[in-house]
Amino acid sequence: MGCMGFSHGYGKVPEEGYALDAIRKAYETGCTFFDTAEVYGDVMFYPGHNEQLVGKAISGFRKDVVLATKLFIYSEELCGGKSVCEAVRTHLEKSLANLNTDYIDLYYLHRINAEIPLEEVAEAMGGLIKKGVIRAWGLSQVGVETLAKAHAITPVAAVQNLYSMLERDCEKEIFPYCMEHGIGVVPFSPIASGFLSGKIHADTQFEAVDDVRNFVPQLKKENIEANLPILDILHEYADKKGATPAQISLAWMLHKYPNVVPIPGSKNQERILENLGAANVELTDEEFRMLEAALNACPVHGHRGHVETVQGDFGSNWKKKED
Repeated sequence: MGCMGFSHGYGKVPEEGYALDAIRKAYETGCTFFDTAEVYGDVMFYPGHNEQLVGKAISGFRKDVVLATKLFIYSEELCGGKSVCEAVRTHLEKSLANLNTDYIDLYYLHRINAEIPLEEVAEAMGGLIKKGVIRAWGLSQVGVETLAKAHAITPVAAVQNLYSMLERDCEKEIFPYCMEHGIGVVPFSPIASGFLSGKIHADTQFEAVDDVRNFVPQLKKENIEANLPILDILHEYADKKGATPAQISLAWMLHKYPNVVPIPGSKNQERILENLGAANVELTDEEFRMLEAALNACPVHGHRGHVETVQGDFGSNWKKKED
């Protein structure tokens, strides 16, 4: 479960009590992997807002779940002689305090900073693993060359990249490399920011403040209309399986790769439980083959890609919006 939406990314957020209840209901339903990041909340609240919320929600079952969070490292942090290792440790200590825990199961570098040697980040993560304050580390929105460089220094446990029926670049190199090297792939936005649920239409109005959907290429009006054939396919399989389109899109990737762990996110309790229900939707090999063939025959309109950096990433859209 991706927890971002309770603090950031999808406009107005629900009351804290509703968010806490949603996370706890997800756990009761069987979810044992929760994803957050230090930056979630910085637009409408403050950095660390989402971590604090998640930490409060899971306090009663912390030891029974996998907890993932992420850090950015900015170039100015290293002014005055501060090392990369010291910078990473500073971020980690804040996240540990926010999450009210003494260890992180999976600690990601949120985006690559081209001005900071990745090798030094990998070495810092290795040191934290040896000390036991993080169990494993990962990278987000990276290509295979970057992944290989980091993995050679400190083995990478997981890659959190954009992947869905509408964003399939990771199939070319990331999935093959990760399967060969025992690395998990954690797709964020696996339902394409809601498009694959069938609940977004060409006339859907997204919120004015802190709503990622304003920037998602496939959610431009013309692309929503052009990608409708993919929704038609999902509805066909959903009807056959007694499932929802969103559940079929998740069942598709779960069937396709043994190392995939999608983290759909929502601020709506009903959607969260629906997404978790995808674990109970099984495609036969023949159904998967036919679904894959139908998808391969559909051109996708709009493309974001899975390689981003601090210097020129998708996140700069928020700054542009503010300007």
